[in-house]
Amino acid sequence: MPANLIAKDKIRELANKAAGLDMKGGNPRLKAVMARLLGDLFQAIDDLDISMDEVWAGVGYLGKAAPEFGLIVPGIALEHFLDLRLDEAERLAGLAGGTARTIEGPLYIAGAPLCKHEARLDDGTDTGEVLFMEGQVRDINGKPIPGAMVDVWHANTMGNYSFFGPPQSPYNLRRKIETDHEGRYRFRTIMPSGYGCPPGSNTETLLANMGRHGQRPAHIHFFVTAPGYRQLTTQINIEGDKYLHDDFAFGTRDDLIPPVAHVEDAGEIRKAGLNKAFARITFDFAVMKEVSGAPSTIVHREHAPAA
Repeated sequence: MPANLIAKDKIRELANKAAGLDMKGGNPRLKAVMARLLGDLFQAIDDLDISMDEVWAGVGYLGKAAPEFGLIVPGIALEHFLDLRLDEAERLAGLAGGTARTIEGPLYIAGAPLCKHEARLDDGTDTGEVLFMEGQVRDINGKPIPGAMVDVWHANTMGNYSFFGPPQSPYNLRRKIETDHEGRYRFRTIMPSGYGCPPGSNTETLLANMGRHGQRPAHIHFFVTAPGYRQLTTQINIEGDKYLHDDFAFGTRDDLIPPVAHVEDAGEIRKAGLNKAFARITFDFAVMKEVSGAPSTIVHREHAPAA
């Protein structure tokens, strides 16, 4: 990517927000120091064209000594800043029209079971609201992409992910879905909950001292891939959540808040094979074709093992 993709005033604005300068409370001295350090860090990334791979290599190195570092990175807006730079680099390369990207977060696990066209993500032990989500993967001209991979993961109704926190069945709420001949995918799951930083954690302490909270709105993560197309890393947020536009990880983007239909009609409930109301979300993904010389959207970063 070329250097200096983000205007200096935008860098300072994001750093100030991440440091909680616009929030009441917290430690004024810490907030001032964090604003300066984050602004300098973001500016250095932009000036030196430090790649996403290089940033995540550093995060991985520091994370070995400080296990919460992967959580702090989105909390200080660094991960969001990397996305902003990639957005601008794509714009300068003449690429536009795809679904908005947003942060991956620290809780992805590779190796989820592969399913053809549709899947059930939950193991049936969570009694939360049933959610059906479906849509199409298409190119930016609306042409369906058969055989695309939709890698999906999200939290349960307690805000916990499988392999993290209280035990869940392996790969609960995680699947890879291959789209059908019309580029369609469909899955059944339960409505996720938002979550917060672990109580008493270093991350929560840092945020509190900047006058900020450590809460995320309910959301569902995705990687969308297909041969010849640029990988999309994104998530949808669940409308109506208290923290929808106040995400500590800066992951909310307006284009990624689809409407949620709460279905209470008895006929529709029976048709779905259920005995209670459920929710439905329809969301289509638009991915861009790969272009020679364009900055890569595939980020090499360390992930937790499936253990």
